[in-house]
Amino acid sequence: MTQSDALIERFDAVLSDLDGVVYAGAGAIPGAPEALQECARRGLHVAFITNNASRSPRQVAEHLQELGAPATEDTVLGSADAGVQLLVDEVARFGQTPQQLGTVVVAGSAYLEQQVRKAGFTAVRAQEADGTLTYGAVIQGFDPSLSWLDLANASFAINRGALWVATNTDFTIPRAEGIAPGNGALVNAVAMATGKRPVVAGKPEPVMFNQAARQLNASKPVVLGDRLDTDIRGGNAANIPTVLVLTGIDSVETALAAVTEERPTFILNTLTELFETYEPAEPASEDAHNSWTCGPWTAEFDPESETITLVGDSPNSGKQDVRAWRAACAAYWNAVPHQPEQRSPHIVFVP
Repeated sequence: MTQSDALIERFDAVLSDLDGVVYAGAGAIPGAPEALQECARRGLHVAFITNNASRSPRQVAEHLQELGAPATEDTVLGSADAGVQLLVDEVARFGQTPQQLGTVVVAGSAYLEQQVRKAGFTAVRAQEADGTLTYGAVIQGFDPSLSWLDLANASFAINRGALWVATNTDFTIPRAEGIAPGNGALVNAVAMATGKRPVVAGKPEPVMFNQAARQLNASKPVVLGDRLDTDIRGGNAANIPTVLVLTGIDSVETALAAVTEERPTFILNTLTELFETYEPAEPASEDAHNSWTCGPWTAEFDPESETITLVGDSPNSGKQDVRAWRAACAAYWNAVPHQPEQRSPHIVFVP
C-alpha cells in the first residue's frame, strides 16, 4: 500500500472526540495517540472536540500530551466554554447583559464556574445555593463530584424560573472500568424534577465542529467519534465526513439501526485503520438495488421480512469483520434512506 491509498489522505484536518476515541478514563486506547501523531506527521491539523466539561482545555491538553497525542491548549475545544457562550447568547437574546442577570447557579466543575465568572456573571456553586431563593440561570456540566444536593438546588432554581443551559447531554461516558452515567443522565434527573429541558451547547450541535474547522483553516476535515448521537450526528449536521470508531460507546449493530442523521460516512475498528485502504461497500450489480458487497461479503436486504442476509466467510468471522457490517449498512441504508427512529433489521450470516 502506498501512503496515497490511505483513508486519511482524503482529508487535511482531524476533529477528534476524546472519551472512547483517544482514551477511556485516564488511560489511552491502544494505538490511538500514535495514530494521531501519525496524522500530524503527515501534515494534517489535529483538533480535539469534547463534551466533557469537567476540565479546562489546558488540563485536557496536558493529559493528551502525557498520553503521547499531539495537543495544545488552543487545539482543544470543550463544551464548558461553548456552554458559557450559549449562556451569554441566551441572556442577550432577552435583552440583558451578564451583569444584569441574577446569580448563575453552576452545577459543574470549578473550571465551568471560572468561565462563568470570566464572562461577567455572578456565580454560586450549586451545592452552596439557597434552595429558597430565585436565581437568574443554571448552567449544568459534567463533574464527577456532583451530588444529589447539586442537582436538587439546580432543580429548585429552575422551578423558580431560572434559565437552564446544559453544556452537553451525553447519557453515558466510557471509563476504564466500563460505561458510567454522563451529563445527559444527570440532566435527565433535573428534567424529571422540573418538567423542563435545557438549551444545549455541545455536540450534537454543529457549532464546535464548524468553529474547529475555521480555526484550523481546514477545507477537508473529518470527524472521528465513538458516539452516534453526539459525534456522528454533530459532524453530519456540520456537513463534515464522519468516522465511527468502534473503541467506545457505539457498535456496528447500533450503527446499522441508527436514525438517518446519525449514520456515519465510514466505520473503522480503530484509529490505526485510518492509514489503511478503506474498502467501501458497492452495489453488487447495476440492477441489484438492495444487494451490496464489501470485500468478501455480500449483503442483501429483503424489505418484506426486514432481513439482511450476509454471504461470505464463516458466520463467526463475519460478525467480527467490519466489512460485513459496511455491506449490511449500505444495503439497509439505501433501501431505507429515511429512518426517524432506531430500528434494526434481522441479520442472517450464511457461510
